[in-house]
Amino acid sequence: MRPAIFSVCSDPSTLPQWQWFACYLTTGKHLAFYGSFGVVLLLLAITAPAALLFGFGAAASARSHFAPLSWLGKLYIAIVRGVPDIAFFLFFVIALDQGFEWLRHEIKCPDWDQPIRQGNDFVVCPAAKLPLGTAPQWVHETYGFFLAVLTFAIVFGAFAGNVLYGAMRAVPRPQIETAEAYGMSHRQAFWRILVPQMWVYALPGLSNLWMVLIKATPLLFLLGVEDIVYWARELGGSKTARFTDYPHGDWRMWYFLVLLVFYLVFTRLSEMVLTRIMRRLSHGQATAAGEAQRRSAGGPP
Repeated sequence: MRPAIFSVCSDPSTLPQWQWFACYLTTGKHLAFYGSFGVVLLLLAITAPAALLFGFGAAASARSHFAPLSWLGKLYIAIVRGVPDIAFFLFFVIALDQGFEWLRHEIKCPDWDQPIRQGNDFVVCPAAKLPLGTAPQWVHETYGFFLAVLTFAIVFGAFAGNVLYGAMRAVPRPQIETAEAYGMSHRQAFWRILVPQMWVYALPGLSNLWMVLIKATPLLFLLGVEDIVYWARELGGSKTARFTDYPHGDWRMWYFLVLLVFYLVFTRLSEMVLTRIMRRLSHGQATAAGEAQRRSAGGPP
């Protein structure tokens, strides 16, 4: 265990209670715990736009006049929506990892003469392993985080695709027809008329999806990433042997209480921001939210 940052903590057994807690809360493991909150926020910062990109691609594909592309978009949305999230999380992490290693194996080891599937084992040449066994620890952690982000983006991208697909269909069709009648191509009408207006219809669903994404971040623990749930369990438990110099009872309740407060505060801040965005997008729009704004401003009934 890495020592605490204060020299007075060299012998915790001789410290009074308040100094014992000060030393306990500044050990290297606790610094990793504090840093894990940043891991969760980084996951959200990367996954949200990535999932939105996957979802937009799926929704646009589902609306395509090219039948195979439309089928592919609708199939992606339907399959991920119909399977429990945790099953997809665990599946994609393994599938993506093996897929990347298989591609590297085909490139780096073309002379390999043994089967990759050997019973229940997946065996590639040593040069194709991801990450390499000689790689430093931070490379292993970064690769695991990358797989987790990609998995989150794929799964939540399907939900985002369903929301965006519904929002695109909610935009009045006569507006698209009018734009095309004035000489716009189908592509121009899509980007200039449909896309700018669909967000006001999509935001309520995307807001709910953002809340679900926040609540799904503890799944990082199941994907092998040392997140806040991992550290709360390890630091709070009395039988994990994480602290030989700072023995204590079962404090997991207090650690998980910290996580509860963190998620409540973060979701509340998210609600405030999303409400302001929704109010701004709804201004002047012929939607329920826009109508409520017009009436509150004293407009005609």
